[in-house]
Order: sequence, then structure tokens, then C-alpha cells
Amino acid sequence: MASLNRVLLAGNLTRDPEVRYTATGAARADLSLAVNRTYLSEGQPQKETCFIGVVVWGRQAEVCREYLSKGSPVLIEGFLQFVPATPEGGEKHNRHLVRADRVQFLSRARGELADAPGQPGDGAAAPPPATAGEPPAPGAEHDDDLPF
Repeated sequence: MASLNRVLLAGNLTRDPEVRYTATGAARADLSLAVNRTYLSEGQPQKETCFIGVVVWGRQAEVCREYLSKGSPVLIEGFLQFVPATPEGGEKHNRHLVRADRVQFLSRARGELADAPGQPGDGAAAPPPATAGEPPAPGAEHDDDLPF
């Protein structure tokens, strides 16, 4: 029997990313994502919001802390992970969260860009140049010593 465990979600963060480090130094970011769904019920539009816990590991977790904040739109790609938990009260409960393989930063609507950091004219630094093994960023100058 075949099985598949893939999740693709687009939504907005409900709080700033919380980053902690394991004893071995690995970064772990906890994100809370709100995903909205609109549907018709008896001819009336209804809105439903689902709140989803997301975990991001490694360098990607640190980048999330650096560039994301409450309200940031993101696209998450990953898989569901089962997490058993026993809080201090002693009552067991289980939940699922999304373990992110990839977090893609999405742009905000035009009206929201005026106050967003990293926009032209706000003194933010330009994105770093591509490193070895990566293609240059679109629009980046390419220093090439080939004669043709």
C-alpha cells in the first residue's frame, strides 16, 4: 500500500518566530500559521481560520527569525509529524504539527509594503551575492572572463 505525507500551506504568521537551540547547537524555530478558508453556507459567505503549528530546523530557522514577524505571509512545504505531549498537569494529549522542509517568504499586498523592512529607501542592505555553486541572483552582475 502506498502512502504519502506532504503538506503545502500558505498563510500568515500569528506571532513572531520563536527560536531555541538544542544542546548540540541546532536551531529550532516554532511558527504559528493562520490559514483562512472562505466558503458559502446557505448562500452566505463564511470564513474559517485554521491555526497550525510549524517547526523549522537549522539555518532556515535562523533565517525565519531574522526576516519574518507576526503577520508575514509564507508558503510552507513539509510533512505532518505526530507529537505526544504530557503537560505539567499530567493529562496526556496528542497533536500534529507540520515539520517544514521549506519556508518560502511571500510578498505582502502593495498597501502593506510601505512599512515593511527591506524596501528600497529604508536603508536596508541589498541581498548578499550568490555563493559558489549557486546561480547569480536575477539582475546581478556576472563577472565572466570568457572572450565570447
